[in-house]
Amino acid sequence: MSKEELEVKIEKDEEKHQTEENVNKITSLKSLGPFISAQENSKNTIYVSDVPDICKEQPCMLGVDEAGRGPVLGPMVYGISYCPLKSKQALIDLGCADSKQLTEEKRDIIFNELNTLDYATECIGWAVEIISPNVISSSMYRRSKCSLNEVSMDSAMGLIQQAIDAGVQIAEVYVDTVGPPEKYQEKLLRRFPNFKITVAKKADSTYPIVSAASICAKVTRDHALKVWKFPEGLVIKDNAFGSGYPGDPVTKRFLAENIDLVFGFPRLVRFSWSTAENALADKAYEMEFDEPESEKPKYAGAKLTKFFNKTTKSGEIKREECRFLSQRHLCSVTDF
Repeated sequence: MSKEELEVKIEKDEEKHQTEENVNKITSLKSLGPFISAQENSKNTIYVSDVPDICKEQPCMLGVDEAGRGPVLGPMVYGISYCPLKSKQALIDLGCADSKQLTEEKRDIIFNELNTLDYATECIGWAVEIISPNVISSSMYRRSKCSLNEVSMDSAMGLIQQAIDAGVQIAEVYVDTVGPPEKYQEKLLRRFPNFKITVAKKADSTYPIVSAASICAKVTRDHALKVWKFPEGLVIKDNAFGSGYPGDPVTKRFLAENIDLVFGFPRLVRFSWSTAENALADKAYEMEFDEPESEKPKYAGAKLTKFFNKTTKSGEIKREECRFLSQRHLCSVTDF
């Protein structure tokens, strides 16, 4: 191999390494889409950022929130964010406030700065779980049903555990509620008895650390929809399926136009939602599955109990003669 060829090979290897690194790590808003696009969207995906050293040394607050609970399309994303109790000002400087009041553009800016500005990366960490619509529907339809609340709580507790396993010194946990706050808080306290836990409605507008978690969750869900790949082969221009909420006319049109009359909806759709069920009932073929007729088991030889000793009313032990011996005119001999 010549020197020129070697230099070209090294250059290509470096480019490949950089590409793989970009796909496997989220370091900015720009790298979020490629990371999500590289995942299998029929399964859940968990991403945990690098943990700042200070979060392993000082007591931290941790916030939990979700995005995409109600839509009939796309994943639900749970997010956590954490930082030392003394670093609350960093969250305020980033602009972490009620994420519902922020525009999509503003959320993107905050997410990017959270991952690129030194003062943020030195004290703030985050993690998300992208919960596949396929997993959501399968959980709700399986024999031992798992409600959306249970899926949500399991995800939240799983992400908290991820932070613990990564070495974060958690002291306080703040959670935007799913269902009654008291029951949720009690469940979390049973799992994490050593933390101060607060579960509240609209926690993302009250606690900046929850708002940061909400921003991570919302931005991740938005980009998951933008880069969604249809394994069914559908080509949707600019992924124009609307917000995913049942009342969105664009979403309704997408549901109406993308029903396979036999197999139903693509994986993007949460088929356990009533909106999807109604659309299927109106358009798709009705399917009937034949149940196999129960058949009596065929004769499989003598039962084992046939060879056990039996006693008559007089107490005499009576046992049926073995067919092998009788056919050969043989008998058991006990006296010699």
